[in-house]
Amino acid sequence: MSDNTLTRRDTLAALGALGAQDPHSHPPPAAAAKTTGPYKPKVFNERDYKTLAHLCALIIPADEVSGSALDGGAPAYIDLLCSGNEKLKETFLSGLAWLDHTSVKRTGKPFLESSSAEQTALLDLIAYRKNDGAELGPGIRFFDWARRLTVDAFYTSAAGIKDVGYQGNKGMTQFKVPQEAIDYVLKRSPLG
Repeated sequence: MSDNTLTRRDTLAALGALGAQDPHSHPPPAAAAKTTGPYKPKVFNERDYKTLAHLCALIIPADEVSGSALDGGAPAYIDLLCSGNEKLKETFLSGLAWLDHTSVKRTGKPFLESSSAEQTALLDLIAYRKNDGAELGPGIRFFDWARRLTVDAFYTSAAGIKDVGYQGNKGMTQFKVPQEAIDYVLKRSPLG
């Protein structure tokens, strides 16, 4: 094993460090930057990382209620996972290359330099498996991974947990099943 190979233990330690503040979340890059400086990608070059970050923000944009995937640290999370998994790394590197190549073919500009409407039009094509084929298939498979990992990153971060309103387990001195629940179960049961 070479010195730059990430072991399972290294990956778990890094993921643990990301979630050190809350066992169910990882801090956004801004919080990590306060103590360790800005995040330095392990897999992606600067251009690819910017494209990944923009794509994550398009997948989960900020709104009046919650932050974006960037607030949840999605690009750093994806980079960390890719650094420990060669197949995932290849999926993302080839997917980002496909995204730029296809954007240039369609608009004459790489994905980041295309207009918002052009970016959305391309993502609308690769968002649906029904469009699968020789031309769009690689993009569809990449975008499926990008969406899943962006959502995983966001909803396991402090920003995502806050977004769903999860407050953790609460201690109870007594538990009583609501009568509506009992009535519902009995109505559907052969005993009811």
